[in-house]
Amino acid sequence: MATQESSKNYKYKLLISNIKHGLFLHTLQNFMSRNGFDFAPYYWVQEDFNAYEHPQINDNQEKYTISFLSDQEVKSMKRGSLRKFKGTKLIGLKHNNQIAAFHCAEQRDFVFKGKKMKLKENEAYLLNMYTFQNYRGKNIAPYLRHATYELLKQEGVDTFYSISDYLNKSTHKFKKKLGAKPLQLYLSIVLFKKFHRTFLLKTYN
Repeated sequence: MATQESSKNYKYKLLISNIKHGLFLHTLQNFMSRNGFDFAPYYWVQEDFNAYEHPQINDNQEKYTISFLSDQEVKSMKRGSLRKFKGTKLIGLKHNNQIAAFHCAEQRDFVFKGKKMKLKENEAYLLNMYTFQNYRGKNIAPYLRHATYELLKQEGVDTFYSISDYLNKSTHKFKKKLGAKPLQLYLSIVLFKKFHRTFLLKTYN
């Protein structure tokens, strides 16, 4: 059974929360993107899954389980944004059989804002982690991230990548805890979903 966001004012509360946490420019960027003007600097990042000890949930951990989600479980969440992840693996964290959070992992070549990203058999791209409102503040995101490493390692994956929005301060703090390091800095320009250009701004040693 999936958790649903129940607050009628959820989007408004999320906007206020983003501004309070220094994400005004990131929020403005998202607004412009929805209106056809997408100017997005971002990092291509490699994560070090050995960089820190396994984090713990701030709750009774025995009530939580982790597994790959079935197609039926994905559909039960009724989140339209998940439709574009068809074929992508979803890892779910469940609390008493209720989905508390999920994480997406891509092991195939994919396209990000018009740029094709290639992955080898031993590589995975981690994206779109989401914790449902009722389970926030329990340190679930780091716990689920580490669990995702462990599940994918069992399938032969030993190299993990992700993308960090240059303007998203919260993401940078989270990735720092993961021992992540930027490999390249790109600038993506997308106008009305028709014009796509990506520029490599910097490569890190």
